[in-house]
Amino acid sequence: MKRTEIKELLGMEPSKELKIVKGWVRNKRGSKNVAFITLNDGSCFSSLQVVAAVEQAGQDLLARIHTGAALCVEGVLNPSRGAGQNVELEAKKITIYGEASPEEYPLQPKKHSLEFLREIAHLRFRTNTFGAVTRLRHAMIFAIHQYFHQNGFYNIHTPIITASDAEGAGKMFRVTTLDPASPPKDSNGKVDYREDFFGRETHLTVSGQLEAELAALALSKVYTFGPTFRAENSNTKRHLAEFWMIEPEVAFNDLDDNMDLAEDFLKFLMKYALDNCMEDLEFLEKRQTDAEKNLPAAQREEMSLIQKIRSVLDSQFQRINYTDAIHILKNSKPNKKKKFQFPINEWGADLQAEHERFLVEKHFKKPVIITDYPKAIKAFYMKQNPDDTVRAMDILFPGIGEIVGGSQREEEYHKLVKRMEEMAIDPKEMWWYLDTRKFGTVPHAGFGLGFERLMLFVSGMGNIRDVIPFPRTPQNAEF
Repeated sequence: MKRTEIKELLGMEPSKELKIVKGWVRNKRGSKNVAFITLNDGSCFSSLQVVAAVEQAGQDLLARIHTGAALCVEGVLNPSRGAGQNVELEAKKITIYGEASPEEYPLQPKKHSLEFLREIAHLRFRTNTFGAVTRLRHAMIFAIHQYFHQNGFYNIHTPIITASDAEGAGKMFRVTTLDPASPPKDSNGKVDYREDFFGRETHLTVSGQLEAELAALALSKVYTFGPTFRAENSNTKRHLAEFWMIEPEVAFNDLDDNMDLAEDFLKFLMKYALDNCMEDLEFLEKRQTDAEKNLPAAQREEMSLIQKIRSVLDSQFQRINYTDAIHILKNSKPNKKKKFQFPINEWGADLQAEHERFLVEKHFKKPVIITDYPKAIKAFYMKQNPDDTVRAMDILFPGIGEIVGGSQREEEYHKLVKRMEEMAIDPKEMWWYLDTRKFGTVPHAGFGLGFERLMLFVSGMGNIRDVIPFPRTPQNAEF
């Protein structure tokens, strides 16, 4: 007989037809005559109550069933006598696939800290919290591909191993097959990468943007969705060494088109989450509310998780330029009272998370798009304005700060070469990128959405390590 998933069973009417369900035990309780087993198979947030008569199942078998055990249960659906679900499964036959010793199994039915669960990341999928986060993550992945597909974009796989640094950050992971103990040296005593696997120094990519631009200048609308890597020695709640980026690139788009696309895209994702993930969102919202009960009022979220998601969907994003943003911040109460950790004193300052969140959460009280940043604090490829600014844009979300960064790209060959030289980027190394500005160049634009930043927002989780299955951070590459 074919297995029926719990998600499907919970929507069925009571029936005497035999059903087979398979899953893992979340809890077991009972008396000398009957056992009540809470079974979950990951197909949905809710679990199924299995009622097993001791006389039929056998005392010895039931004694071997503990939290964490894997079971196959054959039975019939009856109206539930308990609250919370319409049906329960009356067990006719139980098979134990795998036992879980209560003395050894670390996920007993009690509250566990997120820090503890990170230490057993191989098992944390089995908790309500990480089951909900994982299903929500899948839904967002699906929604991202759906949005771009139905809007005529082509998905491009860009290289993970690269010889270029798209951001000019310099903090990249090196990829090499050379012997670290005795690498070959050149005449100057430096490592001779000509003898390495690729014949040159290579790294893990920080962005697929530059390669995506190549494709956009032939296919018009493309996007990447892949892993990216930053070798920053940062242990904050917002940083990972390995994370996922969504990067659309569109030929013939300018900055205004870019902002329109990003806003429409983000609102589509918010609507998809609300339409398809409500059960998991409701659990995550309650979890967040419970976690904030003992916090001072000033540290609690002003809106619930679902209200926050709806507020993005229902808002028209505020669009301001960097100069206006600096004026607002410079004259704000936190800045005048020296409450900012990084005071805003003059034009040209690089905005920090505290500044971004003030603009979103206190001043405008909705998502904000900041444009036209000083070129000195932005990447080489951004379209230059007549003054000392570039046609960049950052989208700021409540609770997160920057969630999207993008720009109109510089399509003029000589301006791009000059900017690269100013930033000590060798044009000869980027000949392939510059060729697109020599042969049929066009205005074009794109942006990057950090997927884990998105997941922080839609899940309400407070630490980015809890929205990716296996976080990679300094001194941590386990599992």
